[in-house]
Amino acid sequence: MYCVTTIPYLGGIIFEMELHPQFRLNGTAYSNNSLLAAAKQWQNSTVSEQKELGFFLEAWLEESTTLTLHTSGSTGAPKPLEVSKTAMRASAKQTAAFFELSPGDTALLCLPLKYIAGKMMLVRAMVIGLDLDLIAPKTTLQLRDKKYDFAAVIPLQASASFKFLGNLKTVLIGGAPIPIRLRKALAKKHPHCIETYGMTETLTHVATRPVTYPAVPFLAMPGIGIAMDSDNCLVLTVPYISKTPISTNDVVELIAEKSFQLLGRRDFIINSGGKKIFPEQLEEKLASFMDFPFFFVGIPDAALGEKLILVIAGDRKEKQAALKFASQALGADKHHVPKEVVCIDAFEYTQTGKLDRVATLKKV
Repeated sequence: MYCVTTIPYLGGIIFEMELHPQFRLNGTAYSNNSLLAAAKQWQNSTVSEQKELGFFLEAWLEESTTLTLHTSGSTGAPKPLEVSKTAMRASAKQTAAFFELSPGDTALLCLPLKYIAGKMMLVRAMVIGLDLDLIAPKTTLQLRDKKYDFAAVIPLQASASFKFLGNLKTVLIGGAPIPIRLRKALAKKHPHCIETYGMTETLTHVATRPVTYPAVPFLAMPGIGIAMDSDNCLVLTVPYISKTPISTNDVVELIAEKSFQLLGRRDFIINSGGKKIFPEQLEEKLASFMDFPFFFVGIPDAALGEKLILVIAGDRKEKQAALKFASQALGADKHHVPKEVVCIDAFEYTQTGKLDRVATLKKV
């Protein structure tokens, strides 16, 4: 049962806002009025995450029916996106039904509120009635012995806080690909982990799969339709978000009516000598051999159109190792063996843990 209250705001304007009576934030219960008052105080905080919390909550509580969000910017500049609050509530209820969340369940918010994954965890708590703890979105989580019914992390957090994952009954991992070594470890030690697929445009997850090794296809959540466009990119039908299909830049293989395998981003495809190469697939094959960060990219070449190169974070020693490992792991197809290895000091990453290929390549 939701508590729908009507409160005065901004000189007597009246609006309605759903706030579940069992919602708790860091152990404190809030009414609409007290949550709005707290939000205004948090906006003056010197802690950036608390300030972000304050501004988002005020925007959520005000009378407007939409919010302006921004895409993650992992393949370019972040883009503004106007979304419906009704759609965000519907997404929250979809999550509750799928993962069998109930009012009073405990949840952990350890993701940056700047991005949709963090915002939606907060919305779920307010709509479903979760007892939500908000902690600093650090790589290593400070959980100690506390247990939670529901949480979401990025792969970097899952790796750094591996020993704490048993404290989380249902833990979603998303925002970036799961490295092979972490995938193997999770499959063995923490089979309760769930990998998710989604984006800002879909208000986070619309498909899931258990974290297994080798990886299995993603399965679309109930009510989500999947198809491919002429470029084999995934097209999603998300009725509670949009009346029209949502196009993605993710090249996929449809396995069945509701399942798909990700092949790579259309933005990253390398066309070398007329052969299309998905760098993400090569990176997955090579990951078991490499102890240092790396990725594949195509650069202009007069003969091939694009030349496959391997970019590593390392020096001459790592360069020799990379050449050896690439030949061993990828030598079955000569097109997949890099023509060159480029060394740089360090890679650039987004705040959600994704490799920022564009920013990294500027350092080459």
